[in-house]
Amino acid sequence: MDVLRRKMGQVGGACGGEGVIGADRAWRLALARAARDEIGLALDVTGLRDGRASLAELVEMPAERSLIAVLDAAGGDALGLVALDPAVLAGLVGMLATGRISAGDGPRRPTRTDAAMVAPMLDGALAGLAVELHGQEAAPWAEGWRYASFLDEARPLALLLDETEYRVLRAEVSLMRGAATGEVLLALPAARSRPAVVQQAEIAAGQAEAFHAAFVRQVEAVACRIEAELARCQMPLARVMALGVGDVLPLGDATVSRLSLRGIDGQVVAEGKLGQMRGQRAVRLAQPQELRLAG
Repeated sequence: MDVLRRKMGQVGGACGGEGVIGADRAWRLALARAARDEIGLALDVTGLRDGRASLAELVEMPAERSLIAVLDAAGGDALGLVALDPAVLAGLVGMLATGRISAGDGPRRPTRTDAAMVAPMLDGALAGLAVELHGQEAAPWAEGWRYASFLDEARPLALLLDETEYRVLRAEVSLMRGAATGEVLLALPAARSRPAVVQQAEIAAGQAEAFHAAFVRQVEAVACRIEAELARCQMPLARVMALGVGDVLPLGDATVSRLSLRGIDGQVVAEGKLGQMRGQRAVRLAQPQELRLAG
């Protein structure tokens, strides 16, 4: 049954619609990019198996002395794992420590220091997997995972992980064109809905967008009164009251090439030139660096 499920998973990943790359190819890309970006290491996935496993089956999968990185989902609703076999772990740690991959002295028990060194690459690969699958049916399965802790053996997984079915991606990898080869195993709960934290973030983003749109509509509907002032002159109130049609007012050095724009409070907010556009009076504003703002 596990073999049949694995074959069905491989077919499903390879036969997606246009623009759908499948979880297997997404994990290939995410692993390679994370190794390049976080470690400066050339990592090639030479083979990948996509299948399902029970918790009991999963506990038996990691090779002896693998580093088992326990993964935490956003919102703490589930746990998963990434297992790096001894050859892959030695290659990654060697590259980080010395800038090269050495044969080493054989498999050793992984340490907390090893886990701390490779955690950024694992987080980068998990984030890359979620990005590659964004908008696809498998997206909820891959979203929100990050490194949480590590184990140096697989037995505690039986108590730590949930008794559920896991989707397992087993990637055969080559480091630095064959300098080291081994397996990277990713296992995440197969049936998983979109994390609550992701849902809340999407709801908040939608609410913010709706508020912005409503705010823009309110602002655009507000009347804004601005008066264009060509010049000012002073005269006694008695003369103002006596003004009639045909009287001429002294405007001093007024010119159409310079006028002020005043807001409803009488303060100058900008300057410009008087002109016409399509037969109507118009004001051409000065360049922004020439504007004289109130205050």
